[in-house]
Amino acid sequence: MSETQAVLNVPSISCNHCRMAIEGAVGALAGVRSVAVDVDAKSVTIAFESVDVTLETIAAAVEEEGYEVAGRHVFGN
Repeated sequence: MSETQAVLNVPSISCNHCRMAIEGAVGALAGVRSVAVDVDAKSVTIAFESVDVTLETIAAAVEEEGYEVAGRHVFGN
């Protein structure tokens, strides 16, 4: 399997509650290997198996928690 890494720009991240909500929602998705929210950088870094989950599904999980995804950067396949 091929692991993909991505960084989402989420400008509305402002506190640890935001971090916990996003990490919980994204971390629960099948295929997500790791998720880390940087409150100061307002970013979410994800490592995932692209055969199991799409970046669109991950972004939708963030948005379902009430946080708009303003940008996406993908590294790898």
